[in-house]
Amino acid sequence: MDLERLIQEQTKLAKEVSLKDGFKSIKKVAGFDLAFSGKNIFCAGVVLDYETLDLIEKGFVRTKEIFPYIPTFLSYREFPAIFKAYMRLKKKPDLILLDGQGICHPRGLGLASHVGVFLNKPAIGVAKSRLCGEFREPKPGKPEKILFKKQQVGWAFRDKKFKPIFISPGHMVSMSGSLKIALTCLKNHRIPEPLRLAHLYANEAKVKHGSRKTR
Repeated sequence: MDLERLIQEQTKLAKEVSLKDGFKSIKKVAGFDLAFSGKNIFCAGVVLDYETLDLIEKGFVRTKEIFPYIPTFLSYREFPAIFKAYMRLKKKPDLILLDGQGICHPRGLGLASHVGVFLNKPAIGVAKSRLCGEFREPKPGKPEKILFKKQQVGWAFRDKKFKPIFISPGHMVSMSGSLKIALTCLKNHRIPEPLRLAHLYANEAKVKHGSRKTR
C-alpha cells in the first residue's frame, strides 16, 4: 500500500477545497454513516428537510471493504460506499453532513473535504473525537475555535448534556457557515439529526441484511 502516494494525492486535493459558501439556500440536507460487519460495509444515506428536519428519503448500500482503517486515510475506506449510497438517492441534497473531519485534518483533507471535492457538493464534517489541533474546552452552548498550525480548522461545541462534537467545513462551506448549519441540524441529541438517523439506519440495515450474501 503506497501511503506516500495517497499523501501526495490528499495534499493536491486539499488545494481544491473551497471555504466559501457555495449555495444560495439550503432546502434539503443529507447525512451518511456506515456500519461494519467483518469485511461488509453498510452505508446509509438520509435526506431531510433542512427547516423541519423531517425525513424525506433514506436508502442504503451494502458493499465490501477494499481499504483498511488507517488514521488520516478514512476517506479511502469509506468514500466508495458513500458515493454509491449518494448516487442511489432520488432527492439529491443541497448539502451533506458526514461523520468525520473536514479540513480539521493534518493535510486539510478529511472525509467531508474529500467527499465534497469529488462530488462538487457542499459538505461539513462532524466528528465525535478530535483528529488534530488545539482548543479550549467549550462551555455548554458556546463554541470554541480549533486551531492547527495557528489556523482555525473547525469548532468544538457541546450541549450541557453531552460530550463535545467537532465541526469543520469540508468543501464549499465557510467556517462560520459550517457551525451555523451543523447547529441548526441538532435536535436534542449529541450529533446533528441527519447523522443520527443515518447511523440508526446503517445499523438497522446491518442487522436485517448482515447474513445475506453480497450481490
